[in-house]
Amino acid sequence: MGAEPLDDTDDGDVRGSLRRCIVTRHELPPDDLIRFVADPSGTIVPDVTRKLPGRGVWVTSERAAVEAAVRSNAFAKSLKRHVNARPDLPQAVEALFVERLLNALSLANKAGLVSTGAEKVDKLLDSGRAAALLHGADGTPEGRRKLDAKFMAIQRDKGKPAPIVDCLTIEQLSLAIGRSNVVHAGLIQGGATTRFLSQAERLRRYRSGLSAS
Repeated sequence: MGAEPLDDTDDGDVRGSLRRCIVTRHELPPDDLIRFVADPSGTIVPDVTRKLPGRGVWVTSERAAVEAAVRSNAFAKSLKRHVNARPDLPQAVEALFVERLLNALSLANKAGLVSTGAEKVDKLLDSGRAAALLHGADGTPEGRRKLDAKFMAIQRDKGKPAPIVDCLTIEQLSLAIGRSNVVHAGLIQGGATTRFLSQAERLRRYRSGLSAS
C-alpha cells in the first residue's frame, strides 16, 4: 500500500517529515525547502527558521521556484484563501539568507576563527589549519588564484573538501568582520565555521539551484 499523499500545508511541525513543493510538486526534506506563512494582514512572508505560527506552505529553496510561486499565485491556491505575495518576495528571501550568512561570519570572527588579508591567509594555509577560504565577490580573480590553488592542493592531499565561499562583496565582508577592505579571509575549524559554511551553501543553492555544482 503506497504512502498517503502529502498535503500542501502544515501546522509548523516539520520533524522527520518530507514536504511537497507547491511549485514542482516534488517531496523533499525541509532543509531543501523554504517555508512561507501568511501574516495577520494576509501577506506571504518567508519563515526561513521554520518557527512562525500558522499554516505554512513550502517552496523548493531556489530563487526560480519562488519566482514561479509568486507568478502562478501558488500561495493562494495552496492556502485556499486570498493572500498577497509581493513581487519582490524572491529578493526578500535572498536578503534574509545573506543576512544570516553575515551574522554567521560575524560570530565566527568573534570566536577567533577568522584570519583576514592575503598574507595572513597564506600563512594559515601553510599551518594546515585552514578549513575554508572566503573571497569578496568583487575582488580580482588574480588575487585569489594562488590562494585557491594552494588550498585545494593541501586539502586534496588530506582527502578533505576545500570549501571556497565567494558570494559576499568586499563591503559585506568588511562590515561583518569589522575591518576595512576585507578581500580575502581564511577560517579554521570550529562550530561557528560549520554554521557559516551551512549558511553559505543555502545561499548558493538559492541563487544557483539545488542541482548546481
